[in-house]
Amino acid sequence: MNTALSVEIENLADGNQVITSISIERVLKCRSSALEKIGQALDLLAEAGKLTSAAGGGNLQDWGTSEYSRYNTPLTSPKDEALEQVTKRIDRDIWATLMNKSGMLDLMDAQAKGKWYDDLREFNVPEVTKENVYATFAGLHSSKEEVFERGVINVFRGLSWDYATNCPCKFGNRIIMNCLVQFDEWGFTLSNRWRRDELVDLERMLHLMDGKAIPVPGQRIDHQLEKHIAENRHVSRVYEDNYFSIRYFKKGSAHVTFKRPDLISRLNEILAKQFPGALPARV
Repeated sequence: MNTALSVEIENLADGNQVITSISIERVLKCRSSALEKIGQALDLLAEAGKLTSAAGGGNLQDWGTSEYSRYNTPLTSPKDEALEQVTKRIDRDIWATLMNKSGMLDLMDAQAKGKWYDDLREFNVPEVTKENVYATFAGLHSSKEEVFERGVINVFRGLSWDYATNCPCKFGNRIIMNCLVQFDEWGFTLSNRWRRDELVDLERMLHLMDGKAIPVPGQRIDHQLEKHIAENRHVSRVYEDNYFSIRYFKKGSAHVTFKRPDLISRLNEILAKQFPGALPARV
């Protein structure tokens, strides 16, 4: 785990600061004040609605229907309903900010990230409270080893057995991943968020097995590969770093060659734990 993230996790215990330069206490105070002022604004709108109705100008509540549908917003709903809608939107955005700035997304594999983004879209997030924030972050931290290994297992499960190179019982020296890139008249681009996250899952586990810190977002393989493709859109089709050699093709697939054979056996040990008996005994 990188140093910054370690510090943030340690700070969970003292109840002061979860994210560098962002105090949870301050976030909660701002949230509470904002909701209080929004409640006051709703009361003023309701009072204004009575005045407009008395003047023959209609009630603000009616703006969410018929020809006024373009004005349909949470603030034209009944107060309790409006506060509920606004609170969900505020909490959704606060959670997104906390997860992004804390580095907690680095503790998620592709599967967990996919569910997280789905939950954000559907406003399916818990209320922003001190207890919920600490419980969520502590839970992610305590289960990180399980999540990291699940990421490797899901990469393996996602491989196509239509390619002879992809062995159905273990990681070999090379794997073939579909839908990692796309090609059009402008050249190559990195595509498919799910595949990118799976590649990040592999890189993260290789770093941990090698005793290295997890790369920060700007140094991760998805960012480096995207930069390489952008700079060599019509030239190179091969990306190289310390752990991978990646050759990508116009049909969207990529040949991912592992450059550290010693770490491949470590990856296969993770598969062996999940699928006992699937791999031959070590000699």
